[in-house]
Amino acid sequence: MPDDRIVSPPGSKHVKYERLVKTARKLPVTTTAIAHPCDQVSLESAVEAAKLGLITPILVGPAARIQEVAARWHLDITGMAIIDAAHSHDSAAKAVEQVRCGAAEALMKGSLHTDELMGAVVSKTEGIRTARRISHCFIMDVPNHPHALIITDAAINIAPSLDDKVDIIQNAIDLAYAMGVPEVRVAILSAMETVTSKVPSTVEAAALCKMAERGQIIGGVLDGPLALDNAISVEAAATKRIVSKVAGHANVLVVPNLEAGNMLAKSLSFLAGADAAGIVLGARVPIMLTSRADTLLTRLASCAVAALVADAMRKSTAITGD
Repeated sequence: MPDDRIVSPPGSKHVKYERLVKTARKLPVTTTAIAHPCDQVSLESAVEAAKLGLITPILVGPAARIQEVAARWHLDITGMAIIDAAHSHDSAAKAVEQVRCGAAEALMKGSLHTDELMGAVVSKTEGIRTARRISHCFIMDVPNHPHALIITDAAINIAPSLDDKVDIIQNAIDLAYAMGVPEVRVAILSAMETVTSKVPSTVEAAALCKMAERGQIIGGVLDGPLALDNAISVEAAATKRIVSKVAGHANVLVVPNLEAGNMLAKSLSFLAGADAAGIVLGARVPIMLTSRADTLLTRLASCAVAALVADAMRKSTAITGD
């Protein structure tokens, strides 16, 4: 069903995000706790995503402030559940509690610091961690690139260990399948494509590929180390005489550390005009980390991705009974 809030002109760079939103709108609506939606951007995100049938919002924050923001910016929150909270830390804790009690299937960051929300998520006593390492993925809509690129981890894990990267990769593979990617091709990035002890990330990349061969990472085709050019460019891979299903065709890019990932994502955004929808995985539910700098479509794409992940988790639970 077309919607002029999300449909761009033919040839738009946003086609990949629009496709995600269109797919997610066919799924059951995802009940989402929004932590501290106390500014225009965060409350608008909730309202617009609700209008599109992506989420059913539970607004968690100081009720008077939420009502004030809604009135000031003419945002219709009629019928939306509001859970009163004293301040941003309380909002984060109460939003996470909505997940713990089974009332919410996803979390969305409002106008609070990411550390506040994630602190509640990873709390040893009241959090929603699982056995899986929590990690962040950017879903990049890069103009003139044929498909969306998943970049991980550029926001949470600063210097992940080899074991951490196993979970980071598995989270990204599971995300790609939830998004409908038919074959997940994972490039483990470094500065070069040869293995050398002088560059530790190349050794880790080789180890991760062997771990995948032994079934310690499942569902994706891995190759690495690969430099960025021969991960995404067929011509660059051919020049280097790299023959693999991943080289030149990667749809998941695993970076060595947060610094590299953050610089890669921001380079694509500011130099190539890419948009970056963000999601956190590895907790009991998907977590949307939207930014006030994001366009509305990017924020809606984050909601769409969370809805796709939540639906995949529903189906997995139905099969396993967990």
